[in-house]
Amino acid sequence: MIHLGYRSSILRRWSMSLPRLATFVIFGTVAFSGLVVAAWFARQGTISTIFQQLNQLQESPPMWIEAPMQVGQYLLVWTVALMLGLIAITKVSPRPRAWSRTLVVGMLLILTLRYLLWRSLSTLNLSTPLNGVFSLGLFLMELLLLSGGIIQLCLLLRANDRRPEADRLANDVLSGSFRPTVDILIPTYNEPIFILRRTIIGCQALDYAAKQIFLLDDTRRPEVEALAAELGCEYRTRPDNRHAKAGNLNHAIGQTSGELIVIFDADFVPTRNFLTRTVGFFQDPQVALLQTPQSFYNPDPIARNLGLENTLTPDEEVFYRQIQPIRDGVGGVICAGTSFVVRRSALTAAGCFVTESLSEDYFTGIRLAAKGYRVLYLNEKLSAGLAADNIAVQALQRTRWAQGTLQAFFIKSNPLTIPGLNLLQRLAHLEGLLHWFTSLARVGLLFMPLAYAFLHVIPIRATGEEILYFFIPFYLAQITTFAWLNSHSRSAVLSDIYSLVLAFPLAVTVIKVMLNPFGKGFKVTPKGGVSDHFSFNWQLAFPLIAMFMVTAISLWTNLGTYLMMGTWQVSMPVELAEQLKGIGLGWLWSAYNLLMLSIALLILVDVPRSSPYEWYNLRRVARLQVGSQTLWGFTTAISEEGVEISLTQSDALAIDEIDHDLAQVELMEERLLLQGGVTQIDQTGEFPTVRLLFESLSLDQQRCLVELLYCRPGQWKSRCSPGEFESLGLLLKILLKPQFLSSHSTQLRTVSVGQR
Repeated sequence: MIHLGYRSSILRRWSMSLPRLATFVIFGTVAFSGLVVAAWFARQGTISTIFQQLNQLQESPPMWIEAPMQVGQYLLVWTVALMLGLIAITKVSPRPRAWSRTLVVGMLLILTLRYLLWRSLSTLNLSTPLNGVFSLGLFLMELLLLSGGIIQLCLLLRANDRRPEADRLANDVLSGSFRPTVDILIPTYNEPIFILRRTIIGCQALDYAAKQIFLLDDTRRPEVEALAAELGCEYRTRPDNRHAKAGNLNHAIGQTSGELIVIFDADFVPTRNFLTRTVGFFQDPQVALLQTPQSFYNPDPIARNLGLENTLTPDEEVFYRQIQPIRDGVGGVICAGTSFVVRRSALTAAGCFVTESLSEDYFTGIRLAAKGYRVLYLNEKLSAGLAADNIAVQALQRTRWAQGTLQAFFIKSNPLTIPGLNLLQRLAHLEGLLHWFTSLARVGLLFMPLAYAFLHVIPIRATGEEILYFFIPFYLAQITTFAWLNSHSRSAVLSDIYSLVLAFPLAVTVIKVMLNPFGKGFKVTPKGGVSDHFSFNWQLAFPLIAMFMVTAISLWTNLGTYLMMGTWQVSMPVELAEQLKGIGLGWLWSAYNLLMLSIALLILVDVPRSSPYEWYNLRRVARLQVGSQTLWGFTTAISEEGVEISLTQSDALAIDEIDHDLAQVELMEERLLLQGGVTQIDQTGEFPTVRLLFESLSLDQQRCLVELLYCRPGQWKSRCSPGEFESLGLLLKILLKPQFLSSHSTQLRTVSVGQR
């Protein structure tokens, strides 16, 4: 007993020292690098000699890393051939398949390795300490950005698609030969009642008899208990809020008994076939958890603020359409906190949900995998929830995710050190951890062009021939295949915008977490908010505005110097010619950053959202009864609060007489009869349009409406993001005509959904 007590004391002391150890390693490395740089600036003998020798190697690189002695256009021949080959592969195989993915990934890996060898052996400018610091800094930022991409490319070769497997396994569930009991847990904390209502109704509509629904109220609100009683689901609460969502779920696990547990966040509504598509996987006793994608029934704030709700894909699409499938191939799937099924016995064997971190879902999945269980991913949209209401809420959400994930370095469930994971699983999780550090590199890349203008620094030394031979093929290949590899969920240009908008708060969060990983507690993402006016987020905008102003000055300075020096180019010394090339790159880089910063600032202008209910462009045959008049048409938009109908059989003179009258509308396919007041009539289009707002609805009407709007199998479609040139054109168009200048910006907006 004494031995065991001593051992547990040692383990506790070791776990308490983890935060200090991880922080010491990370910032100790930074401090050591700073001392080396300081010694270099001070021209200390050994350090200075080392960098002089490194600079000589950069000036005389190996022959095999030099560009061939050919005229520029001949250097482009093989680049053109490469591009044509990549384009041909993507056209022959519009969706990545085993053979096409292998070819493209192999070519990209070769080009990336070739580019990194050139950058490291030939382009670093170590002639002076100032040049060297910026040159090495830029190279390290590129390494950080490319390292995650290289890991992704390697893992892409093992990407999984489990939809055919789901087709086969679903037959056993539908036939009744495999029908385990299921507990559906809905944790809630301060979400509005109307959001909880639609989630519960959606769960009750699931085509699966052996289920029980539990509403887990961590705010102990009487109105939530009354809602559970009204809808007929179980209500659970607890005396405190220890460990936030993880504690709430763990408390409920002890009070439930289903063989499988399904978790839905309070705003996520499943389609009717969620359980029939997922439960079959648990016929394998080694399967502990199955994650499905998070999709959203409202546009994210970036798309909404740009006025591109039905054009841009949600921010999470790349993760669920590219990252999760490649993680599934190596057993490194991330549990995303909602819309997943977990086996009770496996969860309890792993100690239930992890309470050490804000990201209880992520580390619970890691712990299950480390225990030898299978954690799978089905890339099929079987539920939808609410995206962030505005850009401030999105920033809060992303910084919480960053903090929770990076707490991995300071807890026992660290995927890099926890016993039980294999090398490929750890590699997949390493890519996820590195992702958050790229925000530091993204901020650093904004500062780099300023060094050209204000410090006359040249961080890259390269001839035009070298750029044509090494950089252009690498860059164009990346751009050409970026969207193809992520299933057209995001273009490279749009990806840059999305990463820039929140780069500063995420970079600050990364630094804070490394210094004080558990300093900020759990904050629930607010949902269901409304606003009747445009608003600008000054807190998020301040660093971007400052960077915009400084970048504009640097652009003017670099461009002026470039034009002035260009007139003397004939008789210019070699050193000045090199500086001219650097300044030319500097002003082009500044111009690109200005464009991106301009769009990012426009994104921070939140557009009005006058209603908490989303409107969907759903088509249904409708019969409108107003007094003695019967009018026929089809719906153009439906929500939980109203309907908009285009009248195809009507009397124009009679329409003028129904304004503000009470009306009755029947959706013929659903046999759903609703009553409401006419609030608007529009006769400018091909068909007259009438809009009604519903009066109070009965529970049966609410159920029918929610099932129509949110629960139809297959209704949540995956859209393709615009291509690179189209994305750039859209951004330029928005820059010339921002959303807040558009006269229609406050009118009714609809979200595209499937029609089945």
